[in-house]
Amino acid sequence: MAEIHLVEKQITKAELKKIAEERFGDLVKAVVDIRQEIMAVGGGFHSDEQSFLIEKHNSKGEDTWGINLYPDKPKNEMIEFDSVINIKPLRNNRSRDIEDPEIKEKIKKIVAELILD
Repeated sequence: MAEIHLVEKQITKAELKKIAEERFGDLVKAVVDIRQEIMAVGGGFHSDEQSFLIEKHNSKGEDTWGINLYPDKPKNEMIEFDSVINIKPLRNNRSRDIEDPEIKEKIKKIVAELILD
């Protein structure tokens, strides 16, 4: 399993790009905890990162959302909202996308705060 990194303080896009190159080349899988405003990056699967946050950082499943980050793209285009862990019928999210615009905006804000250009 690839090393999973906790991002609770700012990292650069260059650091994110290095993590991408270690695993998938152009993208980094990430899971964002919208309650604690932290994220896990670098795992092979969103579910691994979600487990990492739940088991080691007191996250709750309903607060964690999977995204893909493309560090070579402009900041406003680097997030892709697509993960199996986003299927949460109890939160009225029945797709791999994130259907609640408020949750999407919260994730965009957290990512913008944690990743420096």
